[in-house]
Amino acid sequence: MLDQMTLYPVADDELLAPGGRVVIRTYGVGSAAAGGGAALGVSYRTWVTGVRDQPRYWSWGHFEDARQGHRMVVEWLTGRGPRPGPAQAA
Repeated sequence: MLDQMTLYPVADDELLAPGGRVVIRTYGVGSAAAGGGAALGVSYRTWVTGVRDQPRYWSWGHFEDARQGHRMVVEWLTGRGPRPGPAQAA
């Protein structure tokens, strides 16, 4: 299955916090169609690692939403904005 998936990087950030390192990665995941090899669609996610007891990822519908969402997550983690929603715990 992994050999049929393609990752499309959107943005990467790393923050140094009192509790350690926090990594924010936003990317798109596309899967190839069964027969022709053309992409069926791309889903976008922002993953956060290094933050305890907080949401771990956000899902976005389009590239521009993912880009803006990544920026909102970084602003939330640095205390410059509200927590983006909805988020899922991993």
